[in-house]
Parts: sequence; C-alpha cells; structure tokens
Amino acid sequence: VMCGMGRTGHVFACEAEGVRPDIVCIAKGIGAGVQPLGAMLASGAIYRTIAEGSGFFQHGHTYLAHPTACAAGLAVIGELPALMPRVREVGARLRSALEARLGQHPNVGDIRGRGLFLGIEFVADRETKAPLDPALGLAGRLRKACMAEGLMVYPAQGTVDGRRGDHVLLAPPFIIDEGHVEEIVARFTRGLDAALAGIGG
Repeated sequence: VMCGMGRTGHVFACEAEGVRPDIVCIAKGIGAGVQPLGAMLASGAIYRTIAEGSGFFQHGHTYLAHPTACAAGLAVIGELPALMPRVREVGARLRSALEARLGQHPNVGDIRGRGLFLGIEFVADRETKAPLDPALGLAGRLRKACMAEGLMVYPAQGTVDGRRGDHVLLAPPFIIDEGHVEEIVARFTRGLDAALAGIGG
C-alpha cells in the first residue's frame, strides 16, 4: 500500500523486480492523497477460480464502490503511467542530493529507496552500523524538528530488533521540481542538526 501506485517510480513496486503477484492490495496513492480509497487486484486465475466456483466473494465495507472515490481513483490510474519517468528522475535527484549532503554524516547509516520513496537510517556509529540508544527517540525528535522546518517526514523506531533502530521516510509529491529537491534536503539537514543537538549528538 505504501510503495504502490507510483511511489517507487513504477505503478506497482513489484514491477521493478519482475514479480507478478496473484493479488495486490492498493490504497493511499490511488486516491491522489486526498480521497480515501483502497482496492484489491486479482489475477485472471484467481478471478476465474471464484467466478467458476461459488461465484461469491465476501467483501465490502460501508463505503463500497463510493462513486466519488471511484471516480478519483480512475482519474489517478489514468495519469500514473505518464508520471513514472518523472518520479524516477526526480527521485534519483533527491537521493543523490541527500547522499551528497549526508552520505558521510557520522549518524547516517544508509540512504535507500526508489523513486520518491526514500528511507534514511540513523546509527550511533556509521562504520559498525550500531543503532542509537532507543531511549534517545531520535526518529520522533527528528519528525518534530523537521515539522518545525516545514517538512513532513515519516518516523519509525525499532527496525533492527523491535526496539532499536531509527529511520525516517521521505515521500514527497510526484510533482516536485529541482528547486523542491534542494529545499527538502536543506530543511531535512536543519531538522537533523536540531534533533541531534537535542540529544547531545
């Protein structure tokens, strides 16, 4: 759900790996970020098994087939393929800019991702990749510091063993331009400096 609908520079993230799943759940981006919407896509083989079997598939909730949401989803699906080259291009620029600014930072363990879905991992030691003390709460502190800079990030903690390990995700809109890339990196860097200063880093 988070990495689909174009976020990685492919309509479905699995396309980059040549994976063809039987069932895909989609949401978030299918509503362009403004209309709640989700769907399940199934292969022809799955569909035929149901159609030629009981013909019954138990599903649906309160807003099933909501016409406004479905209209938004169809409009988004129609636009996504044309946006994918741009998402890959500007995503590569953003990643390169982050690597140029923070690639050697002593507390940045890794910068990874695809398209406009990038993760930055934070460590106590860049060489050993030893995680930060979870009591420091860096990911949460960084979220607040970045918000003060006017930048939204998605924090997570516990990604090493359920307790240790801090990272944030960056997932800007598909329509960002080169100026936005530099702005994101500058705001993020200021947020990181402030968050680390707050824990004595």
